[in-house]
Amino acid sequence: MNDTAAARPAPLEGLRVLDLATLFAGPLAATMLGDFGAEVIKVEHPGRPDPSRGHGPAKDGVGLWWKLLGRNKRNLTLDLSSPGGREVLLRLVAESDVVVENFRPGTLEKWNLGWDELSAANPRLVLARVTGFGQHGPYAHRPGFGTLAEAMSGFAAITGEPEGPPTLPPFGLADSVTALATAYAVLTALSGRDRTGSGQIVDMAIIEPLLTVLGPQPLWYDQLGYVQPRTGNRSTNNAPRNTYRTADDGWVAVSTSAQSIAERVLRLVGRPELIDEPWFATGAGRAEHAAELDEAVGSWIARHDRATVLAAFEEAQAAVAPIYDVRDVLEDPQYRALDTVTTVDDPELGPLRMQNVLFRLSGTPGAIRWAGRPHGADTDGILAELGLTEAEIETLRAEGAL
Repeated sequence: MNDTAAARPAPLEGLRVLDLATLFAGPLAATMLGDFGAEVIKVEHPGRPDPSRGHGPAKDGVGLWWKLLGRNKRNLTLDLSSPGGREVLLRLVAESDVVVENFRPGTLEKWNLGWDELSAANPRLVLARVTGFGQHGPYAHRPGFGTLAEAMSGFAAITGEPEGPPTLPPFGLADSVTALATAYAVLTALSGRDRTGSGQIVDMAIIEPLLTVLGPQPLWYDQLGYVQPRTGNRSTNNAPRNTYRTADDGWVAVSTSAQSIAERVLRLVGRPELIDEPWFATGAGRAEHAAELDEAVGSWIARHDRATVLAAFEEAQAAVAPIYDVRDVLEDPQYRALDTVTTVDDPELGPLRMQNVLFRLSGTPGAIRWAGRPHGADTDGILAELGLTEAEIETLRAEGAL
């Protein structure tokens, strides 16, 4: 980053986002907006903080997941179901650009905070509604989580070994993909607002984005009746493509999506005669002979340690990667060069290493300004900015609204 870029305003500076959501798609979308300069105010219930504060490992009683998910957010406690909390939210909405929420459909309406009330307070508002199944349809009122989307989208059905059970990911895949989609949708809606002058609703169902990134499965089935099977680490589109164990019990992954790469791999492992087979000329043909190709590649890799394998593939300009755990990620020179995992100073826990902003902009870069803050840390300051007096704030607190 050059000094000129560092001095420029962040690309989303001037936008205010109210994050009313919990676990995990909605809050992560708000985090992504905050990383590039949006002012994000996290609204949490006074007695029931965002559950991510208690998810996963903690240090000194402080949840570490929250430090990532809550970064670049100011924290306000507010009971939206109370009259005082409702009035404060509407005052905030009047001065905001985006609200992100993930209550079940009808919940905000029950509190008289539905689209009619919010848009009356601010006709330019973008309301992002993130739910398991969307705002309408037979499943709309069911509780919905990313796990259900991973099951219903078809992801689990194609994940795992051919003779094994459908496999769920060990992390919030559907939520994370939905967060990316939601941030994109919000920016699209804001661009539309610039043209029309009016805000609108983003209806984001967690069951949909993961289905989109799974590729042309509906098209395949519609046109050919083809249902993609589970193939483990193999691909139905090309081969060799798998994970392979090295002589020193390391693991590497090999991909040959390009024909030229497949040919380089087979020459490297000493099986150039396979390149002349008619079926080798296409990815689909190679996929039909995956067992033979896996044996050729896997047996060569098994005779060498991981460092030797990686060096040989690099010299041959063939595609390979070591299979890392998080310890390896933190030591990798490429990740270090990109500053993919950066250090953030935190007043509660000291220096923290976490993922950096998602992408690099040469002119208006994003930044992590602070890690997730304590529950309600900014309540009084935010309310004072709205013009509430100390006496009014104490009255709201006495009523249980804060």
